[in-house]
Amino acid sequence: MPEISRFYGIVIKMYFRDHPPPHFHAEYAGQEMIVDIQSVSVIAGTLPSRAMRMVLEWTTQHQPELIQMWGLAANLQPIGRIDPLP
Repeated sequence: MPEISRFYGIVIKMYFRDHPPPHFHAEYAGQEMIVDIQSVSVIAGTLPSRAMRMVLEWTTQHQPELIQMWGLAANLQPIGRIDPLP
């Protein structure tokens, strides 16, 4: 699963050919959550509240890029990286 961003100890990853809806995985301190890109909502799992807020803020800032990456990953194309949260 390619790492697409990393900030404040949070690692954001996206699988190739993953199941819908478009989403990514966020990992922090041994916990994981899955975030729906289109609705900017948590599908599964949890992170500490501060980390969760940062991930959702980052998702909002990069939603168009994430949607584009999802399409590339679905077609096994290179997806690159997205800037971290400042």
